[in-house]
Amino acid sequence: MIVRSYLVFRPQFRKPISHFHFSLSFHQFAPSKPRREPSAADNDNQSCPNLLNHKDWLSQPEIIRIFQNLKDPNFALPLFSQLSSRKDYKPNESIYATVIHKLAIAKNFDAIEKFMHQIKLERKCRLSDAFFRNVIKIYGHSAGRINKAIETLFDMPNYKCWPSTTTFNCVLNLLVSTKQFEVVHEVYSGASKLGIEIDACCLNIIIKGLCECGQIEAAYKVLDEFPQQKCTPNARTFSTIMHGLCARGRVDESFELLGKMETEGVEVDAIVFNILISGLRKQGRVKEGVELFDRVMLRGCKPNPGTYQEVLYCLLDGKSFREAKGFMEKMLGKGINPSFESYKTVIRGFCDEKCVGDVEWALTRMVANGFVPKMGMWKQIAGCVVSDKHGSFLDVFLKEEGQVGTDWPGS
Repeated sequence: MIVRSYLVFRPQFRKPISHFHFSLSFHQFAPSKPRREPSAADNDNQSCPNLLNHKDWLSQPEIIRIFQNLKDPNFALPLFSQLSSRKDYKPNESIYATVIHKLAIAKNFDAIEKFMHQIKLERKCRLSDAFFRNVIKIYGHSAGRINKAIETLFDMPNYKCWPSTTTFNCVLNLLVSTKQFEVVHEVYSGASKLGIEIDACCLNIIIKGLCECGQIEAAYKVLDEFPQQKCTPNARTFSTIMHGLCARGRVDESFELLGKMETEGVEVDAIVFNILISGLRKQGRVKEGVELFDRVMLRGCKPNPGTYQEVLYCLLDGKSFREAKGFMEKMLGKGINPSFESYKTVIRGFCDEKCVGDVEWALTRMVANGFVPKMGMWKQIAGCVVSDKHGSFLDVFLKEEGQVGTDWPGS
């Protein structure tokens, strides 16, 4: 296990983690609304099939189809009650999963909790790790019941199913994405009780949580723990720390990490360079950002559209509009469309420099790629076009557009 002092979360445990009541500051943002229980009258209206009067033997595919065809998903639980009373009923994971899916559609999360308790009492079939992972995702993402997602993870052995590392990491990632940093270590500490073997993905999630709450030094120490956990850091590991460093203006330290990556033989991908170029740009070091892109190309690393866009922003921030134009042509030649913000900025720049021909070039490309110039942009272009000689192309665009967009921010 990672040394406790390395992590931000340091609660002292006096009882098994499976017995904890996880008290989160995170609000339960999607509680189930009080629901009226389906009545007999509803059944008479054929909202819910009557399985008790169904004489023929029901196969599993037939049962699943009946649930899937329910018009009102709130009838899933009463229908299951009928099903479980039949002599031909044989519980299995597919039926359970279908019922839970229907209840999730209805946002009836209280019913899902009730149903899961019923499944535990029945214990009539073996359930897979994937089944519980799906339930955890419903609790965490659809219901916002983070406590229940954690409880389900640690309750899995009571269903005679042990969680996989993937399911464990799913819960950790849920906690980080919802910024429940104070609970991450609490859950992480329970890995051994669940028989979880820590992997690089798990450590990457811990690093992400530490970086997001500003504890970069702790993230570095987790990085140092990889060999002890018999794990190898990957590009995601380094890029996460780099992103945290760049967000706090520590760009030079990010380049030190780049050197460490190269020394350890970790393949540097486009995402790493995107983070570094963006970090340099935000510090006003736009020339270095462009130079780094040139290094990327020389190394044979394949940049992605995000890389090109970051370099273009560097050129625009540095007011190198002619160079930006050439770079935009290069992007378009590769099928990469510059952002609306890029077109807006380059047109502004050419208007300020009274380069009418370049304004026409940018405007033509902008419209051809599906962007609608806004009113403020047209005003600026009109101010640039000061002679009848150049007025023709503006007239053509106004006629072709048919309508002009609303004002743009700051125009």
